[in-house]
Amino acid sequence: MGEHLTLPIPETLEAVYAVASTAPVTADLARTEVARRIEPPLRDLTLGMLDSPMVTLDQRPVADWPPLPTDLLTAYGAAPGDLAALARATHLLVVRAAYRPGRPPAHEWAARTIAHAVPGTVIDVFTPRILTPDHLERSLPSPDGTVRLTDWVLLPHTPSGAGYWFTTRGLARFGLPELQTEDVPASLVEPWARVLNGLTHRLLDLWHDALRTAADTARLPAVVSVGPRDVAAQELAEPAGREIAVRLHLDGDVLTVRPAEDGPARLESLCAALLGPPCR
Repeated sequence: MGEHLTLPIPETLEAVYAVASTAPVTADLARTEVARRIEPPLRDLTLGMLDSPMVTLDQRPVADWPPLPTDLLTAYGAAPGDLAALARATHLLVVRAAYRPGRPPAHEWAARTIAHAVPGTVIDVFTPRILTPDHLERSLPSPDGTVRLTDWVLLPHTPSGAGYWFTTRGLARFGLPELQTEDVPASLVEPWARVLNGLTHRLLDLWHDALRTAADTARLPAVVSVGPRDVAAQELAEPAGREIAVRLHLDGDVLTVRPAEDGPARLESLCAALLGPPCR
């Protein structure tokens, strides 16, 4: 249980959002709309970064940019109305923000806030997917800095091998490798997603704690416990259960998630222990 992983710490992290509109969006308009629509302290953070080299706004006619990835946007749930709005757009504003790893993720908060405040259809370039106004509003931090990670970290899964291949899409926003689990049985798709959501919450807490004293690399435990409170942080109700342990293995640039102990039906046993039986 004393094993550790040594992970590199990026010097800076970058968030990129695109806003497609039918009229130019100026930096002055962005400042005005952030000041008018956003409450403090998020407003103060965003305006401070907007007036610094940490944020850049690049406004050009749509024809001056590479074509938007409509196939990928559709795969990530873009509605026909949103795709039609992209087709009508004449200008594209690209919002970039850079910040050091740690808490808060100011690069993501500021860039998404600016994209939300100005008129247009917002694309989260990282995913990539279109973010609706309701989603943008819901995902921004509350006055005490609280967010739901499910608004920032996705869990796509695809058929593979003996089951499904799960990956996260969003931990890299915070400087971490993404997680993956292979061969998840079809009956465990929903419960294993809840386990991984809880694990992302726990892992980010460990990561941010490590960053306080780390320099170029950070040490994280190779065996990580996930408890009901970690799952409850992503859901409305706290599940009944006990802590479970998973093992993280660095495979290239991703972290593979496996049960901490070998044995038959280990994924099902972990789900049942954490979420309560039957776990299907």
